[in-house]
Amino acid sequence: MSSEEEPSNQRQILFHYWAQWSKWKKYQPLSHIRRYFGEKIALYFAWLGFYTAWLLPAAIVGTLVFIIGIFMMFHDIPTQEICSSGDKYKMCPICKVCPYWNLSSVCPMFQAGRLFDHGGTVFFSIFMSLWAVTFLEYWKRMNATLIYRWDCSDFEDIEERPRPQFAALAPMTIINPITGEEEPYFPKRTRFNRIITGSMVIIIMIAVVIMFLISVILYRAIIAVIVSRSGHFLLVSSASRIASLTGSVVNLLFILLLSKIYTALALFLTKWEMHRTQTTFEDAFTFKVFIFEFINFYSSPIYIAFFKGRFVGYPGHYNKLLGIRNEDCAPGGCLIELAQELLVIMVGKQVINNIQEIVIPKLKTWRHKRNLSESNKTGQDNVMKQFWESDYKLLPYSGLFTEYLEMVLQFGFITIFVAACPLAPLFALLNNWVEIRLDAQKFVCEYRRPVAERTQGIGIWFHILEVITHLAVISNAFLIAFTSDFLPRLYYQYTRASNLQGYIDFTLAYAPKSFDLKNNVTCRYQAYREQNGRYSLPYWNLLAIQLGFIIVFEHVVFFIARMIDMMVPDIPEAVAIKVKREQYLAKQALAENKALIEVIDVVNPTQPGEKVSK
Repeated sequence: MSSEEEPSNQRQILFHYWAQWSKWKKYQPLSHIRRYFGEKIALYFAWLGFYTAWLLPAAIVGTLVFIIGIFMMFHDIPTQEICSSGDKYKMCPICKVCPYWNLSSVCPMFQAGRLFDHGGTVFFSIFMSLWAVTFLEYWKRMNATLIYRWDCSDFEDIEERPRPQFAALAPMTIINPITGEEEPYFPKRTRFNRIITGSMVIIIMIAVVIMFLISVILYRAIIAVIVSRSGHFLLVSSASRIASLTGSVVNLLFILLLSKIYTALALFLTKWEMHRTQTTFEDAFTFKVFIFEFINFYSSPIYIAFFKGRFVGYPGHYNKLLGIRNEDCAPGGCLIELAQELLVIMVGKQVINNIQEIVIPKLKTWRHKRNLSESNKTGQDNVMKQFWESDYKLLPYSGLFTEYLEMVLQFGFITIFVAACPLAPLFALLNNWVEIRLDAQKFVCEYRRPVAERTQGIGIWFHILEVITHLAVISNAFLIAFTSDFLPRLYYQYTRASNLQGYIDFTLAYAPKSFDLKNNVTCRYQAYREQNGRYSLPYWNLLAIQLGFIIVFEHVVFFIARMIDMMVPDIPEAVAIKVKREQYLAKQALAENKALIEVIDVVNPTQPGEKVSK
């Protein structure tokens, strides 16, 4: 269709006013989307647009927090102490054959760490926790409004029919007590046994993910040792960062590979479980895949955030995993490593997914067209036939599962680990701006028109979002308490020096004398320990402060979240009034109908056994 022609059908209208890149600043035509694709797809685009709009304030605040980190990076006294220390702090080697190194050599790493590790991240963590709760509350209101407008309020309870695949494979039939009609049936006990069997498969796959994670941990430890022994100054000073970055890339490749394998396996298991309706089928499939993907995508960030550097030991008494010394956090702390891991996995996954959404549908369409017979090109009838065949040559609709999964995983990245990466909401906003256009073009231009489906909401995805929101509060509390440098700095300011002078010396312990005598060098390492290896008094004081902070943080945020939940009604008042009005009119009509029947019975009484004349 040329630019001068007016769109003549629903598909052309959607392409002209919605799927074009130039329409990014326009509201989505949800009524037109619903009319052409049905309520289920329309509700997905409504949710995606709503989520993207709510990312805007989160992205603005996160960017401001990051800018604050840039200013603090050059005015931070502990960082200045490191950069000007020269050979004052001789650090212990990271392996038996690795050289000693000066703390000043990793000055850029400490400066980069201040971008993400400062007081602003505490505020941003609280902000994002409350943002997530408020977002879900207002989505419930939007969902209620759309479902009422589209007349889908009682769909799942009354109207949903058995799946065709279920009807074809069910071994028996029963009478539906609601409809009174005969319909296929599958024994619940048999389904339960199959679900238990499928759960065992999920556990095995999660164990495989953990094995891959351990292999990546060992890879990072080995690469760090190899780079440290290279002898090149720049490589030696960046050994931990190089190992972490390459490990993140390797981990991303493992994640994408395992994701493809498990999704196919979960689909097979869910079909085998024989769920009656499409809603229960999709919920079961979604739950299986999300549990696995949660472990698959988040296991490495969780390890870096909460476990890396906790079980290292100390010089002369290092702990080992499979004969290799446990890896420690890189200079600058684990928070900068976590930010790097999040950016590689989140942004890398988004870029790869967007490329796939552009290239793969076009390749599949080209292959599909090539496999079909060529259509005739002469005559009006053949031209009309060509239109139908052109639509048939498009890709079949494959559902919304992958679209929701991508966005929900993204939601987890920007909430669960937001204390480590304030720029995550900004990257999510930019990705979603592209995602809406790509999905619109994909549905309008690359897919056949699907059979319209009705729905009451986004299904189990909403409950998953609620769980992620609660996990985010707990995760950010632990991140700030144990991974961030916020509380140790605060403790030092109140107990020793308010200007943080001498803070670096406070955080470094001396290696045991036996280690120093063996190597004839007095070296330092990052820990709150006495020279004999025992934990020092500041360690126990900090531990008490950290645990207390977690309790206070969680209770305050959960209390405010509960208040928001109570203050924001799930259903807008205007919609609630309309629903009550409809219920009132329905009761009134029923009462009038009953009264009319009674009047007819009085005027024309019918004797028992007497037939009414027609």
